Amino acid sequence: MPGSVTIGHFHPSVTLGHDDADRLAGVLAQLSVLLDSGGPDRLTDDQVSALCGGEPQRRAELAGWTRQLTRRVHDHL
Repeated sequence: MPGSVTIGHFHPSVTLGHDDADRLAGVLAQLSVLLDSGGPDRLTDDQVSALCGGEPQRRAELAGWTRQLTRRVHDHL
């Protein structure tokens, strides 16, 4: 479907409209910035732990994953 993004490999596909996919990519990109930031807007360790199911010290992995997923979504727009 033109103007949409289909995400799926092993499970049924999920289709997002172009605007939603673009917004999702923007949110993921900003999350990556907040994870990598050293400034006052940086996500705290407690916030990162909450995003990672309570597992501490996953900041670098989550930042890398959000960057990779942002690129994948952008590549399909």
